[in-house]
Amino acid sequence: MTTSPKPAAWFWIVSILALLWNLMGIMAYIMRVTMTPEALQALPEQERALYTNVPVWATAAFAVAVWGSTLACVLLLIRKKLAMPVFVISFIAILIQMVHSLFISNSIAVYGPGGMIMPVMILVIGLYMILFSRQATSKGWLR
Repeated sequence: MTTSPKPAAWFWIVSILALLWNLMGIMAYIMRVTMTPEALQALPEQERALYTNVPVWATAAFAVAVWGSTLACVLLLIRKKLAMPVFVISFIAILIQMVHSLFISNSIAVYGPGGMIMPVMILVIGLYMILFSRQATSKGWLR
């Protein structure tokens, strides 16, 4: 029986924080797809237009991004190297979703420059998790 090297404490910290981040993403996704007509009507007109004009492919990309990243975090926590390709798939979904959010819809006009903070954070964290899982694999922490 061979044993793999024990991950450093920071591996567990990063993995748990990433899982919590992605669970917040799942909450945002669920709130988005279950928004009631009353909640939609309470939004300012321009923001309401953003929500009602999202194509199915952008919503599907959102789903793949958050559910995929969450699955990848669970795979990290059970030390499976399948985490990295799942993070890659999730990141591709993030990119697809961001194409709509940043270039097709007029979200920047609605939210202003401050509306760029969250999309940039999502992209940076998504890319970081790919690199993190690759490093964990190369150190032998994932099987």
